[in-house]
Amino acid sequence: MVNKVRIATASLAGCFGCHMSLLDIDERLIELVAQIEFDRTPLTDIKQIGSCDVGLIEGGVCNAENVEVLKAFRRHCNILVAVGACAINGGVPAMRNQYSLAECLEEAYLSGSGIDNPQIPSDPELPLLLNQVHPVHDVVWIDYFLPGCPPSADTLFTFLGELLSGQPIQFAYRQIRYD
Repeated sequence: MVNKVRIATASLAGCFGCHMSLLDIDERLIELVAQIEFDRTPLTDIKQIGSCDVGLIEGGVCNAENVEVLKAFRRHCNILVAVGACAINGGVPAMRNQYSLAECLEEAYLSGSGIDNPQIPSDPELPLLLNQVHPVHDVVWIDYFLPGCPPSADTLFTFLGELLSGQPIQFAYRQIRYD
């Protein structure tokens, strides 16, 4: 029996585009599945992370739940990878950082266009928002950074292939060039 590398993925504050790039690997995903086993990921619908070799995190950190998920990934993953612009620098979600949290909530729930019942939600089931959106490395140690918005399927495939084979990770210029 071949020992497979156990991988977990999570999407924090972002658009889920990095997960879509993973799926865009298309039939090459079959090559990867021969070498990997998925733990917590939308593909498995597993909610709690187990012991993993690699964790792929996309999205910035915008609320208390994101912090908990990220810290759990760091505790349970030998290697943690920030995938995409939102994980690396906060991306589009961090655009709210130029305003106070109160200003954002007021605009979204009290004074924005199309508001029928103005009130700021305060349900205890909603995660507590942080004052600012943070890149993941502000919260935990990150072993690798995989840039892009999102990184291309080819870039993800190259990264995972070389990581799984123990080779130095090297990208063709076209894989890391952003216009």
